Amino acid sequence: MGDALRVALTTYSVKPRGGVVHTLELAEALQAAGVEVTVVALSEQGRGFFRTVDVPVHLVDAPAGAATLEERVFASIAALTSGLTEIGHRFDVVHSQDCISARAAARVRDAGAPFRLVRTVHHVDDFTTQALVDCQRNAILEPDDVLVVSRLWQEQLRVDYGVSAQIVTNGVRSDRFGAGITPGRRQELRDRIGAADRFVYLTVGGIEPRKGTAHLVDALAKLKATRPDPPTLAIIGGHSFQDYRAYRERVLASLDDHGLVLGEDVVLLGTVADAELPEWFGAADGFAFPSMKEGWGLVVLEAMAAGLPVVTSDIPVFHEFLTRERDALMTRAGDADSLAEGLARLVDDPATRERLGVRGPQVAAEYTWAATAAQHLEIYGRALHAGAPPQPGLTPATEGDHDDVEHRNHHD
Repeated sequence: MGDALRVALTTYSVKPRGGVVHTLELAEALQAAGVEVTVVALSEQGRGFFRTVDVPVHLVDAPAGAATLEERVFASIAALTSGLTEIGHRFDVVHSQDCISARAAARVRDAGAPFRLVRTVHHVDDFTTQALVDCQRNAILEPDDVLVVSRLWQEQLRVDYGVSAQIVTNGVRSDRFGAGITPGRRQELRDRIGAADRFVYLTVGGIEPRKGTAHLVDALAKLKATRPDPPTLAIIGGHSFQDYRAYRERVLASLDDHGLVLGEDVVLLGTVADAELPEWFGAADGFAFPSMKEGWGLVVLEAMAAGLPVVTSDIPVFHEFLTRERDALMTRAGDADSLAEGLARLVDDPATRERLGVRGPQVAAEYTWAATAAQHLEIYGRALHAGAPPQPGLTPATEGDHDDVEHRNHHD
């Protein structure tokens, strides 16, 4: 190993999802700490990342034309395996942020590349086919070192997989999200969605089961039915590797039955420009995030950094960095009545809004990417000091490597 540690951070996408944001922020913070960092990512049609990246980037062409999620997963693993094979020898550590890139990196390592394989498990997906369940399991068992961003997932991996994972914290760019917005620009964005003087709730992450969008729509409908001044909900995002079109269509189709008008009560902003994202936090009056499952919930920290009062669900991971009432209003997960009460309270109580708006930046300031990078550097150092990566054993024969069978069937 040379004087500078050489690290590749790998990710399955160039789109603005939470794990991808984490990858880029960590990469830049590591580089600022003196690490030679390269980000390796799957990219459709040569598209670059959703924002400018201040570290070297190596893009690998994503496969096209896969008809099913399984086919997409295994074809993507194959593509990243090929891309990493070309450059894997350059690195001391390859750090994967998802199942796809972890499986690819494990294959390159097992073929002789001399790097240590580190994996961050942000959360575990609820796959419904055995091939994908096995693939996800192997992506947790194969790495040399496993990291998580919360105690919840540390315990889940211990119980479900027998894996001892180390915790690293998320970070947030308080300078970026707390920069503020001019009154004129705020009004311009609100006019764009026809909000006028209505209370605007923002949520980020698109329309997905994991984000609790259906419950949010139910709660919004309850507010519209009981008050003359219901809030508007603006939704940012929508990119996902998994296909949630059926869920999205059901949620949008339900608006009429709920007495909600698309484009008026619920506004779909889609993917906004990266420079514009912090401005939407400044244009909104409250942030709603009733998730059913999260690895951490990075956008909650972003909203708090912007001084935006937050209403969340009460899933355990949020309790790791939020205190009920002090930092956020926390409502029962999956309970539209509880969520409606929380949403209404923020609308009706200026004192609560002000108190949470003051507290948010204080909480966000405790989580910096520089601190996150320092945690990673300590872990990388311990891992490399432990010696050459051990060769992992095969998973039990009853599991086999079903995903590898599928992988071969799909010409990977």
